[in-house]
Amino acid sequence: MAQLSNDCFAFGGALMRVDEALALIAERIAPVTAVEHAPLAEADGRVLADDVTAPIPLPPFFNSAVDGYAVRHADLTPGGETRLPVSGRLAAGAAPAADAAERVALRIFTGAAMPEGFDTVYMQEDAVREEGDVVLPAGLKPGANARPAGEDLEAGALALPAGHRLTPRDLALLAALGLPEIPVRAPLTVGVFSTGDELVGPGRALGPAKLYDANRFMLISLARRAGCVVRDLGILPDRREAVAAALADAAERVDMLITSGGVSTGEEDHVKAAVEAAGALTFWRVGIKPGRPVALGVVKGKAFIGLPGNPAAVFVTFAMLARPLIARLAGETWRRPVSFPVRAGFAYKKKEGRREYVRCALAPDGAGGLLARKHPREGAGVITSLTQTAGLVELPEEVTRVAEGDTVAFLPYAALV
Repeated sequence: MAQLSNDCFAFGGALMRVDEALALIAERIAPVTAVEHAPLAEADGRVLADDVTAPIPLPPFFNSAVDGYAVRHADLTPGGETRLPVSGRLAAGAAPAADAAERVALRIFTGAAMPEGFDTVYMQEDAVREEGDVVLPAGLKPGANARPAGEDLEAGALALPAGHRLTPRDLALLAALGLPEIPVRAPLTVGVFSTGDELVGPGRALGPAKLYDANRFMLISLARRAGCVVRDLGILPDRREAVAAALADAAERVDMLITSGGVSTGEEDHVKAAVEAAGALTFWRVGIKPGRPVALGVVKGKAFIGLPGNPAAVFVTFAMLARPLIARLAGETWRRPVSFPVRAGFAYKKKEGRREYVRCALAPDGAGGLLARKHPREGAGVITSLTQTAGLVELPEEVTRVAEGDTVAFLPYAALV
């Protein structure tokens, strides 16, 4: 596995903005995963390791886009109907005749190759058959209802770029180009820990002052949706030596480590010292809410990100910081999720210099648009603020106040995971 330098996340400022964090990831982190070849049928969700160029034009030959009649446009009567004898029939998959008689029409079907010299196709519903002839109306332009070779892609053109995460739509394109397998990145292996003596796993007895561990299951699912192979590493106790030993051991078996909780500077927060014992840690004082504190570092040459302990903060910091880091390590080209404008159905105040994400549901605004309604409970530990909303309203650093009715940017959860 590739190794990272201990200073790859170093940052000298007092407070890091979200965009500065993303720029740091883009500039200093390189892919760590190997390149392998995957059969096309197993490539959905994989990350392309190299550019894919079209080995053939698409479509590979000039063909009819409809069922109808192929003609030479030069044979048509300008400004009036044209009567032509029908001299043959062409179905998809049949090789066209090397040459055909002049001033004739050919019955042709969708996908059939156009014979040499034939350039236009009349749809069958626009033509009238009369015995052995076909009567064609005036007004059709040259090339109508025909698909030239290379209309979709010319041979040698870029089909898909390196770093692209493949979708079922992409597999259709690659199959049409005749590619049985493609070069992809090996999946990133991610280890996920929760931390805290107060946590127990679901299914166990819930003792006094104990909580069921929610973050680990959310993080495992989020990492899997990002294409990772995930190792569930359980719950770490609030003991520095145990945390350090577990992180060091796990770093031998994964490409990246994610923890939640224990990254603050309290007496029972041991992740900082544990990471420093096996590598280096840069505390990002990131201007993000919910989210602070977030820690980033290196454990035995492997990337480490420590997320907060509250579930809503875990979700937001994973989406905005951990997901882009996973993409870079996995060789994927990461792009900021696209937001869309909605009207604020709430008033809000915030500090300048901090980017905030407000959990909101959507409702019709009565004027053809959408209204974002803020969840009534803002606490970062309120899990229903995630399950009862549809996404996040993103408020940039320079915004300090939102009035009801203002236009704001909405990021749906579906665009984040």
